[in-house]
Amino acid sequence: MALQRMDNVAVVVDDLDAAVAFFTELGMEVDGRASIEGLFADQTVGLDGVRSDIAMMATPDGHGRLELTKYHHPAAMAAQPPAPPPNTLGLHRVMFAVDDIDDTLARLRAHGAELLGEVAEYEGIYRLCYLRGPAGIIVALAEQIG
Repeated sequence: MALQRMDNVAVVVDDLDAAVAFFTELGMEVDGRASIEGLFADQTVGLDGVRSDIAMMATPDGHGRLELTKYHHPAAMAAQPPAPPPNTLGLHRVMFAVDDIDDTLARLRAHGAELLGEVAEYEGIYRLCYLRGPAGIIVALAEQIG
């Protein structure tokens, strides 16, 4: 049996509407919203009494999807430390290719994005940066320049 595709990456957030606004500003589109609860949810995630709301976000090309999840029960737990550095074990970051990194960064700053370092150039091929997005996740941006 062969792997078919990577379906999505999930991010737990504390403010679903703010996260949707952030990723919409980035250029993603809402592919659907739903409330999730019941036995199947408990069995799938291994928690009891799961109640959550999700928003599925899609990239413009339709190939990438990001599931934003707001847990109502059980309450989401804060990561330790609250804003882990880029070298923390586990999921590292989510990277998006953009047309104009400066414009994208300016628009995302209006939604609370914080640049972690600076916009750097790699061998005249890419401009890259890491920023802290909703719920403290690291979002990377890449602009091809060469």
